[in-house]
Amino acid sequence: MKRIAALILLASLSAQALAFEPFVVSDIRIDGLTRIAQGTVLSYLPIEKGDTLTDDRVQAAIRALYQTKFFSDVEVDRQGSIMVIKVVERPAIAKLTLRGNKDIKEDDLRKGLKEIGLSEGETFDRLSLDRVQQELIRQYYNRGKYNVSVDPHVTRLDRNRVAIDIEIREGKAAKIREINVVGNKVFTDKQIRSGFEQNTSNWLSWYSKDDQYSREKLSGDLEKLGSYYMDRGYADFGIDSTQVTIAPDKREMYISASVKEGEIYTVSDVKLLGELILPEDILRKLVFIHKGETFNRKAIEASSDAIKGILANLGYAFAKVTPIPKLDRDKRTVDLTLFIEPGKRVYVRRVIFQGNTRTEDDVMRRELRQLEGTWYSQAALDRSKTRLDRLGYFKTVKIDKALVPGTDDQVDVTVKVEEQSAGSLMFGVGYSQYSGIILSASVSQNNFLGTGDRFSVGAETSDYYKRVNASYVNPYLTDSGIALGYNATYSKLDYGDTDFANYTYSTTAFSSYLNIPVTDFDSVTAGLGISSNKINTSPGFTPQDLINYQNKVGNQTIHSWTANLGWSHDTRNGYWAPTRGGVMSVSSEIALPGSTVNYYTINTDLGHYWPVGRGFVLYLDGKLGYGNTYGSDKDLAFPFWNNFFSGGVRDVRGFQDNTLGPKLCSGVMQDPKFPNDPTKQISVPPNAKGQCTDSYYNYAQPIGGAFKVLGTAQVFLPLPFLKDVNTARVSWFMDVGNVYSNFGAFKAKDLRASTGLSLQWQAPIGPLIINFAIPFRDQDEDKHYEERIQFTFGSQF
Repeated sequence: MKRIAALILLASLSAQALAFEPFVVSDIRIDGLTRIAQGTVLSYLPIEKGDTLTDDRVQAAIRALYQTKFFSDVEVDRQGSIMVIKVVERPAIAKLTLRGNKDIKEDDLRKGLKEIGLSEGETFDRLSLDRVQQELIRQYYNRGKYNVSVDPHVTRLDRNRVAIDIEIREGKAAKIREINVVGNKVFTDKQIRSGFEQNTSNWLSWYSKDDQYSREKLSGDLEKLGSYYMDRGYADFGIDSTQVTIAPDKREMYISASVKEGEIYTVSDVKLLGELILPEDILRKLVFIHKGETFNRKAIEASSDAIKGILANLGYAFAKVTPIPKLDRDKRTVDLTLFIEPGKRVYVRRVIFQGNTRTEDDVMRRELRQLEGTWYSQAALDRSKTRLDRLGYFKTVKIDKALVPGTDDQVDVTVKVEEQSAGSLMFGVGYSQYSGIILSASVSQNNFLGTGDRFSVGAETSDYYKRVNASYVNPYLTDSGIALGYNATYSKLDYGDTDFANYTYSTTAFSSYLNIPVTDFDSVTAGLGISSNKINTSPGFTPQDLINYQNKVGNQTIHSWTANLGWSHDTRNGYWAPTRGGVMSVSSEIALPGSTVNYYTINTDLGHYWPVGRGFVLYLDGKLGYGNTYGSDKDLAFPFWNNFFSGGVRDVRGFQDNTLGPKLCSGVMQDPKFPNDPTKQISVPPNAKGQCTDSYYNYAQPIGGAFKVLGTAQVFLPLPFLKDVNTARVSWFMDVGNVYSNFGAFKAKDLRASTGLSLQWQAPIGPLIINFAIPFRDQDEDKHYEERIQFTFGSQF
């Protein structure tokens, strides 16, 4: 600023302002304008018609016009009582070209240039160009690129315009040759540098770039170094000096830090002072460090955050909690005071939405748990953000707060969103090792006309099945959030050329349901449905036990009237890639009396996510499925066409989809229970290796079962090349599970297990899953169905 002021003063003194007797200005004329309107200049001029013009006021006028940066020269003269201002306009920037910038994105670079005043259409100022050059060099220095050169070139064009070409030669980043910490005796270099972002060159540096010097990263690493000691009791730890040395060729860096470890301190007392708002005994439950414990800065910061958090939930949006440690170096103790300044309690005046060009405000507002005219609550805002995120309409959701000007007890909340396509018209080709080639077409809209209603119509075909479905959901049938949905489906499954039991199964079904929110996390679903299922079996190809079951039922076409009831408790903080929270659900379906077969199913699911530090997320999940018959059909086995299956890309990985559990051969044998009745025939059982004799197929065919167990443990890995976990995730997993003919057949020794790595990617072609799995608990009968690499991609309804 001082430099700019000096330049303006120099320009003012060197400008041609003639000395003359004071006079009253009858008019003002401006000569030399080509692009700038005369009214614009007059608006900056501190002189108007009727004013008395003096030498001082002339100098003030010249300074004001120079400060606009519109002009390179200003001259003031008079003609009688007319004030004449002669100006030379600065040229306009007609074109701005950037070349050679790779480390800094061009959009970010242009945004920074515009803030400085250098962009197309703006007035050209040589001083701004110099500032840009120095700023760019500084930014590249911060990235460790000391060989950078920034050369601006200005070309004069016609009509008082210029073209600016900024040529950047970034060079290569300086590599860290040595990091030396001096003075550490208690902890080794390896221990204290374990969390550093920067490191000397190693075998992963080609990818992680951790050996490239950065000033910001160095500051962060030094902060981590201090935290490492202070989290372990060294309250008087200090960094005496830091030295960064660059080699003459500017390609290598040497970093040295001298530290003073100090001594371990214990906490002698913890006081809560200030305006507590809540009873002290309640606040002390939020303090995670206590008298007699080792000093720990992380615990102190967590205590401050917890107290600020509970006060923010009570309306104190700008609460401050300041830790004040008082060290007694003789006793090596710390007297800790947490000084609480809640500030003014505020309420929300307005909630403002920005960025929702398609989605109606009401659709977003109904997801909010922070209401206008109520006390501010951070918990309510956090929950509102989660609910908006999970709609699937937005790429990003950001919520800000700001005091209403002129008040100290009101805030406006601004919800900023970036919308993404909520609908699609898609024609796709996918592939699954289970289904083969998948062809699909669909029209879907998850935010119909911005109302939040959802509908979809789609068709899909693969090697063994065809499916057409349509659905519609009104998520807010009532203001309380009761959702109403409809589904209509036609599907046909033909297992004739697969490894599964050979029969065809076609279904026409329609269902409707209500989803009723009970709390913000709990909901109950109730529905009714009707279906017609036609089953065709083939003697000699279909396992005889399935033919016998259909003969016992006495119908090829199975009619079902079904009722559904379910409960769900969902606390996840996201939909595609949650990092905390979980889902508990129980659902049941019953074929009502009057159906061809009276049966029911019960499914339970319990899964939870835990962040375990350093970007790792632990996920545990358990599922149970149980089915049986009732009433007049209680002596009939659970219908095989509704059986549970196990194994596959999304189940027990490492085994082909739906291949675990009971298996039957297509060959027939006499039922030993009825040795003299030739009409009593059953399926030939497979041998220990799952092979069949005297059957059309060499291997036994999986038929599923009425009881299923599945358990999964996954650790999601923070890989550097996956910055956006909302697009892709990699996990190490262990799966355990199987399916049994019925609950009584369950044996823990029959559970199968596998472990491996899984990549899940929201690709443009649809969701992509690639698994590398190794079964480590299997039987000989499973060998035929084991797969080390499994993948599926494309859209599946």
